[in-house]
Amino acid sequence: MRSFRAEVEWLLQQAATPESRAAFLAREPGPDEEILVQDGYILPRVDATAHHHRLISGALREGLRPSAQRRGLKLKDTEPGQDILALSGEESWSVVSAAIVRRLAIQVRMAAIADRYSPNSLGHPDTFYNDMGDIGKPFGVLSELVATLMRRDPPISEDDMWGLLRWMAAHENVRFVSYGWSPESSVVNRIIRHIEVEKPSGDVYDELESLGRSYVSQSQRFAWLHCQEREKTGVLLLRALGSKQLIPLEPGEPWSDQVLTDMRDLPADESRVWSQLFLHAWSATASKPSRKWLKTGKALVDAIGREAFVTTVLAWFPLVERPRTLPYVNEFGYDVEGEDKIIEKHIDMLRGLCWLLSEEVDAAVARALGSMTLSAYRRVPGIGPRMPKVGNAAIYALGNMPGLDAIGQLAFLKAKVKALPAQKQIEKALTAAAEREGLPRDEIEEMAVPAYGLAEVGVRRETLGDFTAELAVTGTTSTELRWRRADGKMQKSVPKAVKENFADDLKELKAAAKDIQKMLPAQRDRIDALALGQKSWPYAIWAQRYLDHPLVGTLARRLIWTFRQDGAETTCDATWLDGRLVDADGTAINVETSSATVVLWHPIGHNHDEIIAWRRFFEEHEIKQPFKQAHRELYLLTDAERNTGTYSNRYAAHVIRQHQFNALCAARGWRNKLRLMVDDEYPPASRDLPEWNLRAEFWVEGVGEEYGIDTNDTGSYLYLATDQVRFYRLGAAENRAHAGGGGYEMRAPGPGDENINEPLPLVEIPPLVFSEIMRDVDLFVGVASVGNDPTWQDGGPEGRYRDYWSTFSFGELSASAQSRRELLERLVPRLKIAERCSFDERFLVVRGDLRSYKIHLGSSNILMTPNDEYLCIVPGRGRAAGAADGVFLPFEGDERLAVILSKAFLLADDTKINDPTIVSQIRR
Repeated sequence: MRSFRAEVEWLLQQAATPESRAAFLAREPGPDEEILVQDGYILPRVDATAHHHRLISGALREGLRPSAQRRGLKLKDTEPGQDILALSGEESWSVVSAAIVRRLAIQVRMAAIADRYSPNSLGHPDTFYNDMGDIGKPFGVLSELVATLMRRDPPISEDDMWGLLRWMAAHENVRFVSYGWSPESSVVNRIIRHIEVEKPSGDVYDELESLGRSYVSQSQRFAWLHCQEREKTGVLLLRALGSKQLIPLEPGEPWSDQVLTDMRDLPADESRVWSQLFLHAWSATASKPSRKWLKTGKALVDAIGREAFVTTVLAWFPLVERPRTLPYVNEFGYDVEGEDKIIEKHIDMLRGLCWLLSEEVDAAVARALGSMTLSAYRRVPGIGPRMPKVGNAAIYALGNMPGLDAIGQLAFLKAKVKALPAQKQIEKALTAAAEREGLPRDEIEEMAVPAYGLAEVGVRRETLGDFTAELAVTGTTSTELRWRRADGKMQKSVPKAVKENFADDLKELKAAAKDIQKMLPAQRDRIDALALGQKSWPYAIWAQRYLDHPLVGTLARRLIWTFRQDGAETTCDATWLDGRLVDADGTAINVETSSATVVLWHPIGHNHDEIIAWRRFFEEHEIKQPFKQAHRELYLLTDAERNTGTYSNRYAAHVIRQHQFNALCAARGWRNKLRLMVDDEYPPASRDLPEWNLRAEFWVEGVGEEYGIDTNDTGSYLYLATDQVRFYRLGAAENRAHAGGGGYEMRAPGPGDENINEPLPLVEIPPLVFSEIMRDVDLFVGVASVGNDPTWQDGGPEGRYRDYWSTFSFGELSASAQSRRELLERLVPRLKIAERCSFDERFLVVRGDLRSYKIHLGSSNILMTPNDEYLCIVPGRGRAAGAADGVFLPFEGDERLAVILSKAFLLADDTKINDPTIVSQIRR
């Protein structure tokens, strides 16, 4: 009879080559041997372990019954199992070793069958498993038997230990080793308990350490076989051995590369604590941490030192956004996510690290978690959000972090991260933070806006030695850091003395400047949305949170506000100029601050003369509003819409780019799903308006029928056709339509209580709501329409959209284009090219020296005289304004206006155009 170790060695020899495996598979029992029918194991008739093998066969017989296979084997529920559980410790080990040997024999036979297939045979499981038959069925029962008995701590000798190590180390070399689940964790735990009592010899120690590292390194290559559990097992083994190399990270990502570098030279004690912390972070697989998890994590952070932990982690976090340093190749040899890939176990660790920061009261920590959320929800083409689990963990940490800095970051994220799952998490976190801080939920976002050290509106001053640093807000997305010497003179560059003696202060000033540049656009979008909500404030609260707030004041002082006095009997409209509130004529107004309430001004309800007066005010004083307010387009109900009753066709029959439309929906607070060319139904794009108990819908459908031509590689339609705009009450059932069209239908049975499912007559929609929703839809069509693309003169794929392109490119002006024309009519006379410009219905006409040009005020596309020849000019990315950079525009956000002006300046001096593509068109 061979020992356990010898039996393992013999079986591994049989597994060594295809020939030996084939011979083993074909082996027949000899005269002194018998075959055990349950798993085909060949047993000598005279064997000291025969009794234990028969117990195992009995357990297999019970475990292979259909009912047992459905619910899993429980030894205590079967007679053979009860006999096994009643064995002494030494006999239990005999059963374990016999089960391992039989399990390994199955693996060898499985490998022999796999030899008949190509290395990629796993991709053809039907034929593979048909040929294999029932050979692998006992595998799981044997695994369960080994795991159960190993948890009972049977005694093992060093020779037995070698047998276990040889068996476990061989797993990487035996094919289809993870057929069924593996008992390795229970075996390793038993080994760990063994080495805690008896120190292993040097050879055994080395083999154990090699095994642990092998488990750690194999997990990523075999991630598809659920080997992360194996990696954790390997880390546990290495930790028990006292090995320093316990950081379960893979190189290839900048942040993990840095961690491995930082940990490499740490003293053993520090390295061990950090490894325990990473192992704990790795266990962050739930949607949120338990109290026990947080308690354990807090103890580990305290052991490292809280300040050291925070400083170190905050140095790693910015590296997560950077591209990979090594290509990622999955187990099938494909690189599917490129430089943005974060491997799964790293995602768990980053999630755990975010959770561990949740108790910090620190602006830098809040800032880092906000940046991590933005990185996590950045969309990867064809994949979606990069790592939403990490983003949700960062949001959770901000929601549980004490203080207003975290709330300010959440308010910032609410405006910047548009993914619906993230919005739900942010809303939940803000609600939790409001309850914790005892603040009203509907006010917390405006109460928690940080000032970033600004002592007055738009300015921060810091004395650093002989210099005064002035951090000034110069626009919605720009700041300037200026330096004033002791004599009052300005210095352009950072003084050398500041760099040498105040490096930390300089770093903090630069960080504040970056934060301001990110926060202000988010606050602009938040304030822009207030008009639709018609929120009001008592004057004192408004002045504190808006007019005089060091950061928000830079936006609020460029907007118009309506002041209601004497119980709302009288109102006046005003903005800020030269340190006082003034009306559209520039006349100072007096507001009864003790009783006045304030709302954000909107042109709805104001007559044309009032609106024009405000527009002239901002143009003449060259005050650039952070968004269109005085120049905001108004969308009033038309006779055609009164006739259709419950829907508007104003923006129907357009062809728009689906992915650009989807991004615009997210930016404007609409829900939308990308439509795939599949047999499925989709709801329309919609926006909930809870303040008005309304839901707006914009109906769209996919365009085209040819996969790969009308779709991208993932099957998403490239283009959509637009249809109706409708309004429903908030609780109405959802409309749905097939991805490729066919009309929207409501699946609800009947009109519902109080006719809630019926579309609302447009005449019942409040004018403010109607105007803002139609403004959104105009934006969607105006920006995403293929008619805006100057390269689509040929009509796109197969020329099928040629007529639409021509109609949109040079057709009637939308409301936004009409507003653009009105502004240009006032603006152009002040330009240096004014004498070369005129207006002709839908066009800005520019007279060059070679030709005259008609620039459409909607699409910005161009026709040339004579004969209205088309001129294709494609604006460069990121430089829409071009030659018109120095032209003052009274609001931010209309890129099309900047493009029109840029083209006008270019064409007015057409003899100096050098671009050969443009010149060839003009001179032909």
